[in-house]
Amino acid sequence: MHAMNYRITLPADYDMAVIRRRVAGRGHLLDDFPGLGAKAYLIREQGVDGSPVNQYAPFYLWNSPRAMNSFLWGPGFQGLVADFGRPVVEHWTGLGFARGPAFGSVPRAATRRAWALDPTTEPATAVHAALAELPALAARPGTHSVALAVDPRQWELVRFTLHENTAPPEPDADRYQVLHLSAPELHDIGTGQQW
Repeated sequence: MHAMNYRITLPADYDMAVIRRRVAGRGHLLDDFPGLGAKAYLIREQGVDGSPVNQYAPFYLWNSPRAMNSFLWGPGFQGLVADFGRPVVEHWTGLGFARGPAFGSVPRAATRRAWALDPTTEPATAVHAALAELPALAARPGTHSVALAVDPRQWELVRFTLHENTAPPEPDADRYQVLHLSAPELHDIGTGQQW
């Protein structure tokens, strides 16, 4: 599993209905994309759920680097670049995935928490500690799924959680609305530790 995210921050007076129409018209195009576990079409709106910004921030879980590359160098991503400019694309190596009690539902909310590993802690110790939290986090009512991944270049962990309805507040996490979920191979993402 590979995780990928880009966050496009938009002006405070940006009409977020433009993004909603974009996703309504194009979101389905990745519903059958080979190698894609899931793409959550995420937005934050200034003043909603404590968001300080308007943002379009799709989050992906890929089953293979080949599929991720096929998307990045294909027409879909090039269309986004043409409309919004070239965003910074963050990506992480998958560490763990857990399904929650709402896995069969259509998620409407998400949280994204990224944090740097403590430089005084052994990386493997920090990773195993974060992995140990996944089952309890996934078991919370209304949780669809939880993914954990790491960027070993910057030693950053990211935890991405999909929720059936409202995302509960989580310290140091950004809350998002899910406009659409393309999940052609979500069931192929193995649960538990990814190695």
